[in-house]
Amino acid sequence: MLRWVSENLLQLKPEEIGEYYGRYRLHVPEAERAMAKSLERYGQLSPVVVCRRDDRYELIDGFKRLGAARHLAQIDQLSARLLEGDERTVKAAIYGLNRAGGRTRELEEAWIIHALVREDGMSQVEVAELLGRHKNWVCRRLALIERLGAKARDELRVGLLSPTAARQIVRLPQGNQAEVLDAVRREALSGAELAGVVDLWLGCAERGQQQYIVAHPREALSQAKGVNHSGRDPRLSEAGNQVWKRIGLLLDVLGRMEVWLAHYGRAGLTPEDRAILGPRFEKLSRDAGSVARLSLDLVSEMKAA
Repeated sequence: MLRWVSENLLQLKPEEIGEYYGRYRLHVPEAERAMAKSLERYGQLSPVVVCRRDDRYELIDGFKRLGAARHLAQIDQLSARLLEGDERTVKAAIYGLNRAGGRTRELEEAWIIHALVREDGMSQVEVAELLGRHKNWVCRRLALIERLGAKARDELRVGLLSPTAARQIVRLPQGNQAEVLDAVRREALSGAELAGVVDLWLGCAERGQQQYIVAHPREALSQAKGVNHSGRDPRLSEAGNQVWKRIGLLLDVLGRMEVWLAHYGRAGLTPEDRAILGPRFEKLSRDAGSVARLSLDLVSEMKAA
């Protein structure tokens, strides 16, 4: 049975709050960065929710706020409400609190249900009753997480695999998910490109075709769309075609880097990587900014002509 221990709020230092239950929440770097900006600008607008586990405060709700607070010098305490309950009801509270706030995600629901069934030994009927949902809903969520292979699950937990990408990966047989994940990393595929690759892979009957798609995903997508790879536009002069080709190459590389930075790159970098790559990213930022400004000048000149 869940109950609020007191109406009074606790004032806890970020280091006093554990994240044992964070494994049932998805790590979404973009959302966490947005929360950090909000916390820095407005302060804490609502309390986090904690429970006691093994003589320690453990977070139930407010993972993005806690993560942001740990990186902001001006936040040395967080307001928290204390909830009391056993393991099963605490997991139900994680689901309920996020559902009430409109922040729940299908895969996060699946993690909680998986924990209730596989860790706490509950039947699917019992889980359905605990969460106030139908058994079929519980069955679908459980199947969703269990169709993900071990590598995809691990990457999803730590934020290397986005929820959108996971929904595509889960469509594949577990034995083939790792090779497609490798292709996503290698080629920095966007969500739309990954969906297209999975569609093509599922539509192939021969293993050789599937291997080609994984090895050359963009080429396979282009061939499926009937794109012309001649690289020349008859309407352009020789100089115009050279610029056209350079822009195409640059846009392709920038697109891959943008996807990597937004969805995959940050969580996978070690402190040593960051120290070495820092100057390179500074140069990239300067050069990209310069190219962007010069491009805008040319666009303005073309429009004025």
